[in-house]
Amino acid sequence: MKKLNKISAIVLLFLGLAFTSCETTDLDLLEDPNEITTDNASLDRFLTRIQIDFASFMRQMGRNGAQLTRIEYMFGRTYVNVYQPVALDGEWTLAYQRMFSDMAAAETLAVAEENFLHLGVMRILKGYTLITLVDNFGDVPFSQATNPSEFPAPMADPGADVYAGALALIDEGIDFLGQGGNTLENDFYYDNDADQWRRLANSVKMQAYLTTGNTSAFNAIANSPASYISSSADDFEWPYGANEANPDTRHPGYAADYNTSGAGRYRSVWLMNTMLELDDPRRRYYFYRQNDCTPGASCDPDGNQTTLGCSVQPRPVHFPGDMIFCSVEDGYWGRDHGNDNGIPPDGFLRTVAGVYPYGGRFDDDTFGSATLGSGGGGAGIMPIMLASYTDFMRAEVALGSGNAGAAQSALQGALNKSIDKVQGFANLDSDADDSFEPTSAEVNAYISSVTSSFSSANTNGKWEILGNQHFINHYGNGLLPYNFYRRQGFPNDGLQFNIEPNPGGFVRSFFYPANEANVNSNITQKPNVGVQVFWDNNPASPGFPPAN
Repeated sequence: MKKLNKISAIVLLFLGLAFTSCETTDLDLLEDPNEITTDNASLDRFLTRIQIDFASFMRQMGRNGAQLTRIEYMFGRTYVNVYQPVALDGEWTLAYQRMFSDMAAAETLAVAEENFLHLGVMRILKGYTLITLVDNFGDVPFSQATNPSEFPAPMADPGADVYAGALALIDEGIDFLGQGGNTLENDFYYDNDADQWRRLANSVKMQAYLTTGNTSAFNAIANSPASYISSSADDFEWPYGANEANPDTRHPGYAADYNTSGAGRYRSVWLMNTMLELDDPRRRYYFYRQNDCTPGASCDPDGNQTTLGCSVQPRPVHFPGDMIFCSVEDGYWGRDHGNDNGIPPDGFLRTVAGVYPYGGRFDDDTFGSATLGSGGGGAGIMPIMLASYTDFMRAEVALGSGNAGAAQSALQGALNKSIDKVQGFANLDSDADDSFEPTSAEVNAYISSVTSSFSSANTNGKWEILGNQHFINHYGNGLLPYNFYRRQGFPNDGLQFNIEPNPGGFVRSFFYPANEANVNSNITQKPNVGVQVFWDNNPASPGFPPAN
């Protein structure tokens, strides 16, 4: 993980803005003291904010995908109500009003100063952002965007055209990386290593080729491991800090759970139960239990049944008998998908974010409170593109091509890299008892169990295993699982249903944000969230994906 030893005052100002404003304050203030203007513009100032805004954009979009795929808990009974147009205003603002506008202004400076590394980084981040926008919204402004004098109301280009434009930008970025120029004053991701930026660019291209079914182009990159993120040493991630205020640099997920009023979020019942049943060695790093017993499970602490209200309620009639509902064993206290009940006084009982990737506490059976500053103090990461992610891409392409052996090999590589990375975060919690860390033998036994099950399963069973492991692996960023779920419809067997019997069709793409659709005469709001993006050729919702 790349971290800068020294952060300038101007960077700290940006950090404070990025970590606090996007989800809690008005992004459209007329006078922002940290706003880049013609009076204070400099190329490196632009690049600093672009990198920070990109991390915030990916984190927020990744959280949306994680909630839809049960990696995180989703609050709300129907998909339309949960993801109303106003819900994604912040993400859209980060992309168009901030990153793309800053890039347009910064490009003039970079060209004039012949700072091609800056240009390369901007092209790659813009291409990555555009691909993410298409994956989540479908058709989006591209050819007319960030040109308000000529196109005050930019039209939405077809998603396939935006994808093509994004890939062209990434290729331009790769070319720029080798043309010299000054280094970035602050490269938070790769410390000005052009080769690592090139590997990221090729990894994003792999993602795009996988999504669009261009297997030959995918394999052309995948067959050259040195050209993409195939080693965890090249992982693309945003590093958070442990500073609590002025500015707050902690992972927002940590800040939500580790405070004086108790945890502010719930963990996904489905994910915790799945990892517990599999005896997944990553669960002590993903989750920290504040309580050793879950109401409604095999142990039933006196007085807590009403705190976890669903534990005394009947199972939803549309839930199969073997589907997890409400109560996970061993103190894994969370919420079901879509539960919109009121919030009881359970802030010091529910399971909270762990040491990976949030910088919280490692679960060593102490069952203490998630207090302010405990664990890693929030100095976690936002995982964006990891070596384990590209292995899962390779596994999916191989399995889709009928090469089960190659798929199994890639799955095994992904598990090795994922577990090794996750275990490396234990040292953030210096107070934890490391005797509770899984041993090498236990890790190897788990990986062997998964790969053996994969080997013996039929094709459908292989997709189930790949889907479950895909979701578990991407804890902290649900963007790729959201794409996978819409492409393949897996996992299906056991993926928890929405607690609402009729939640409406699954979100195949999000509504256009209100702050765009309400003012742009060339953007027509979608009729519903069932509108499919250009690469989604599966049957319409409801009905697909099966679990809805």
